[in-house]
Amino acid sequence: MRGALKAVVAIVVVLIALAVVNMLVLDSQTKPAAVTADGGSIESASSVDLQVFDSPATGSGPEGAPIVLLHCFGCSSQWWNPILAKLNERHRVIRVDLVGHGGSEKPQSGYEIDTQGAAVAEALNSLGVQGAVVVGHSLGGMVATSLAEQASELVDRVVLIATSSEPGEVTLPLTEKLIQTPLVGQAIWRLRLDATIKNGYGSAFAPGTDVSEVFPNDPDRVVDDNRAMTYDSFTKSSDAADAFVEDQSVTSRLTATGVPVLWLDGSEDQIIDAAAVGEEFHAIPGAITKTLDGLGHSPNVEAPAETAKLILDFAAEAPPAKGAGGGGRRPAGGG
Repeated sequence: MRGALKAVVAIVVVLIALAVVNMLVLDSQTKPAAVTADGGSIESASSVDLQVFDSPATGSGPEGAPIVLLHCFGCSSQWWNPILAKLNERHRVIRVDLVGHGGSEKPQSGYEIDTQGAAVAEALNSLGVQGAVVVGHSLGGMVATSLAEQASELVDRVVLIATSSEPGEVTLPLTEKLIQTPLVGQAIWRLRLDATIKNGYGSAFAPGTDVSEVFPNDPDRVVDDNRAMTYDSFTKSSDAADAFVEDQSVTSRLTATGVPVLWLDGSEDQIIDAAAVGEEFHAIPGAITKTLDGLGHSPNVEAPAETAKLILDFAAEAPPAKGAGGGGRRPAGGG
């Protein structure tokens, strides 16, 4: 009996030790920036390297203001692929992988929203971007807001897609909540399966959506984006979003900047209450809010044509591009 008890205790001790080691390893993991898709290049900011996709306008005729696209939490610039061609006809489009996402660097620190906004500002300055229409999806909307606060010359107007404003407005999937738990979270992160990842991303779309069919030519998009991240980049990006709204609401920040705002979301959003949050953004002087029937947290993916039209109509009010477009840059290292 005593021998069996000792064996059980030994097993428990070993499991705890392995869990602690796993936690320490994942908490110290970093990844350098790397080009992960055709057209990507690496832009070096003072604190971090970002993967950027700079696409010149493809159509003829007058060129509108540049459009900057900032993706959602746990995503990448590839989430804009369904909408890119429409936006790109008359606009130079710059897509940026946020810190810790896609092909951008995954450091141990620097995930604060203001730090992210500053890094994006540096990248845009290096590309010669001014007076842009900055479109942010969810977390990207917070970074767009910070960018407008820090660099008014870069931002003519802001489009927010499914971005929350106040603390407590986001409902996370159970798996994401568990990943935030010490020891347990690191174990889940290490052992997560592709099917588990896809299930967790289901809340980013309308109920009943098959995540494998959301990106018709890229069925494992959400898996690839999740596995590109480190444990630190995943948890610290989420914590940074919480801290940003706890310090000051997104609506009050944008009101102070005075930039024109378009906010849109799907009526079936499973992460935030679209009706309630939309009312908050509607209170910004001059803001336009739009709720799209039957869509979830990612209208840019679920209904790209409809979402593109809303963005383009809003962008049409911005001054035209200054000088020649700066797209068509040679990718740095691959792709």
